[in-house]
Amino acid sequence: MKFSEILCQFGDAATNHSLTSNPDHDPEITGVGAIDEASNGTLSYVEGAKFGSFVGKTNATALILPQDEKLQVLAQERGIVWIATADPRLLFAKAIALFYQPYRPIPEIHSTAVIDSTAKIGSDVYIGPHAVIQQGVEIGNDAIIHPNVVIYPDVQIGDRTILHANCTIHERSRIGADCVIHSGAVIGAEGFGFVPTRTGWFKMEQSGYTVLEDGVVVGCNSGIDRPAVGETRIGHNTVIDNLVQIGHGCQIGAACAIAGQVGMAGGVQLGNRVILAGQTGIVNQVKMGDGSMTSAQTGIHSDVAPGEVVCGSPALPYKLYLKVAAVYGRLPDMYQSLKQLQRKLKNSDD
Repeated sequence: MKFSEILCQFGDAATNHSLTSNPDHDPEITGVGAIDEASNGTLSYVEGAKFGSFVGKTNATALILPQDEKLQVLAQERGIVWIATADPRLLFAKAIALFYQPYRPIPEIHSTAVIDSTAKIGSDVYIGPHAVIQQGVEIGNDAIIHPNVVIYPDVQIGDRTILHANCTIHERSRIGADCVIHSGAVIGAEGFGFVPTRTGWFKMEQSGYTVLEDGVVVGCNSGIDRPAVGETRIGHNTVIDNLVQIGHGCQIGAACAIAGQVGMAGGVQLGNRVILAGQTGIVNQVKMGDGSMTSAQTGIHSDVAPGEVVCGSPALPYKLYLKVAAVYGRLPDMYQSLKQLQRKLKNSDD
């Protein structure tokens, strides 16, 4: 694919580029690659000035650059064609899609799939080997059900949703359109609901619903639990990494990003565009406002205001956390100073 053809695919996002000043230098681009691993014929990107030094040593033939004139001149001097944009990473993500499309099976129902007679299957659906679809299930058009998927009774799957191999969808789950559920994920399993009694734990039946709105992505081996009553809801366009636990009755807003090994107890509420870094833990019933964010391994025990960034365990506001962290590193010296002061006071008393 010629560099000029890639520019055409990008449309208005690629109005600033090297062909404007040098239209004859229009090389063939055969793929994409990381800036430090790129080879001749590949397209790569530089996200900002922090990584600008790579422009002087990369083997890439084409680069997506920030709006930085110095980097553009350097690329030009090295014979690298370039595109400048306000968001290089986003444009690079679109470039990958020009050279790679994930595997998509041809619509068919495999002979080994077990499908209850009451299930309703849309048009152009793929159902792979040994998939199990139980009574009352509804699957939308163009959906993909990979091998060994198990769908319990009374489940609804929206159009174009993809269920990867070995994921399990429990009863009373409602999954919207254009969702992706990765291998090993479990949607709608019973929430952790037990009532203590003198003779042990009494199981509270989980009779509620688990709802994933349109465009939700759930990573491998993650679990989203069904509540006792009401619903657990994941807002549209929210993305969930691998090994995430979302407890019963949680309400997750739209366009949230939840990294690996995050754990939420029951009843947690996240606003829209909340970002949870890896291994964040949230106790039950906590609310996090729109646009709030955590750093890795944050422990949240109380509500977080909209737009606030919190760190540490227990969680502290970001600026306060930095001050505490600075003091923490000085604790050994402070301890020695305290011991010396105690000795002086003791000697003075003697």
